[in-house]
Amino acid sequence: MFEAAYRQRLAADLARWQADGVITEAAGDAIRAALPPAPKGVNIPTVIGILGGILIAAAFLAFVAANWTEIARPLRFAILLAGIAGAYGIGAWFDRGGRPYLADISATVGSIVFGASIALVGQMYHLSDDFAAGMMLWSAGALVAALLTGSRGALAVALAAGCVWSGMRVIDAGDVPHMPFLAFWLVGAALAVIWNSPVARHLVGVAALGWLLTIFLGIIDHHLINPVLQTAGWTTVLLGAGLIVAELKSVPLRALGLTLSTYGSFALALVMAPTGFDDYLPRAPVAPDSGLIAGLAADVVLLALALARRRPGLAFAWLAQLVAVIVAAGWAGVATLPQPWTAYALALASMLCLVVSGMLDDVRPRIVAGWLGLGLMIAGITWAVRGSLLRRAVFLAVAGASAVVLAALLSRLVPKEEGR
Repeated sequence: MFEAAYRQRLAADLARWQADGVITEAAGDAIRAALPPAPKGVNIPTVIGILGGILIAAAFLAFVAANWTEIARPLRFAILLAGIAGAYGIGAWFDRGGRPYLADISATVGSIVFGASIALVGQMYHLSDDFAAGMMLWSAGALVAALLTGSRGALAVALAAGCVWSGMRVIDAGDVPHMPFLAFWLVGAALAVIWNSPVARHLVGVAALGWLLTIFLGIIDHHLINPVLQTAGWTTVLLGAGLIVAELKSVPLRALGLTLSTYGSFALALVMAPTGFDDYLPRAPVAPDSGLIAGLAADVVLLALALARRRPGLAFAWLAQLVAVIVAAGWAGVATLPQPWTAYALALASMLCLVVSGMLDDVRPRIVAGWLGLGLMIAGITWAVRGSLLRRAVFLAVAGASAVVLAALLSRLVPKEEGR
C-alpha cells in the first residue's frame, strides 16, 4: 500500500472510530503519534534538477560523439573518465547536502556514461565486436555503483543492461535459458531486501519478466521446442518462490516475496494465454527439462508450506502452478484424453485457481492476474482460426455450465453475498 494513501485512510478510520466511540480521543492521538514521520516526496526544484542532470548528460555524450574523430585518443579516454568521475562526484555533493533524489540521478547518469564509455572505447581501440560482453561489463559496473551508492537508478541501469546482455547471448548462442543472468538478478534482489525499497523490489520483478521474455523469444528464434514449455516452468519458479519468500518472518523478505509473486501471477497468466490457440499446445507429452524440473521443485516446496501452514490460498496457488505445468508439458494430451479440449479445460482451471488463491489470501493483484488469464484464454479459444467454431461453442457452453453448477454447490458452503 502506498504510504500517502495508507495515512489518509488511517486518518479517516481514526476519526470515524472516535466519533462512533470505538476508541477514545487519547487512543487515537497515541496511534497518530506512533506513526513514523511521513517520507518526503519529490518537490518541483528536485524534478527540475533531475531533468537538468539528464540534459547535461545527454549534452556531454553528444559533444563527445560530435568531436570524436578530432580528439586525440588519450584525451578521449580522459574525457570519458572525467565524465564518470564528475557524475559521481556531484552525486556525493548532493548526498552530503541532503538531496537524495538528485544524488540518485547523478549516480544513474554516471552509470549511463560508463556504458557509453565502454562502447566508445571499444570503437576507439578496435576491440572485439562482442556486444554482449560489453553489456555484461556495463551491467556489472552499474551493479557495483548501485551497491556502493544505494542508487535505485543505477540498479535499474544494471538490470536493464543485464536483460539486454541475456537476450544477446540467447540470440547468439541459443543458450535458453541464459543462467548467468540469475547471478546479477540475485544480487539485485539482495539489494532490494537490504534497502527495503519498493522501487528496488519492482525493478527486480520487472527484470525477472524481462528474463522470462528472453527465454520465450530465444526459443522462437532458434525454432526449438514449444515456447510455452520452458517459459511456463520458470514462471512457476518465480511465482512459487515469491509465495514461499512471502511467508518468511523478515519484513523486507516478505515484501520482496509479495512483489515477486505478483509479477509471477501476471507472467503465468500471459504464458497460459497462448494455450487458447492450438499452435501453442504441445502435440505430445515431453520429458521435463530444466525449467519444468525447477518449476516442479517449487511446486513441491509450496505444497509442503501450504500443508504446514494450513493455508488454502497457498494450496490453490500450488494447484494453479501444477496444472499450468501439466498443460505446458503436454501431459494433458495423452491418448485417452481428447485434445485440445482437455488442455483448454485445465488451462482455464489453472487461472480459476489463481483467482481463488488471490481471494483467499486477499491479494488483489493475484485476482486481477487470474481474471486477465481467463479473459485472454477465452478470447483465444473463441477466435482461434484452426478447428471447428461449433465445437468451440460447445466447449465454452459446457465449461460455463460446469462453472455455474460448481458455483451452486459452493454457495451452500460459503455465506451469500451481501446486497450493495
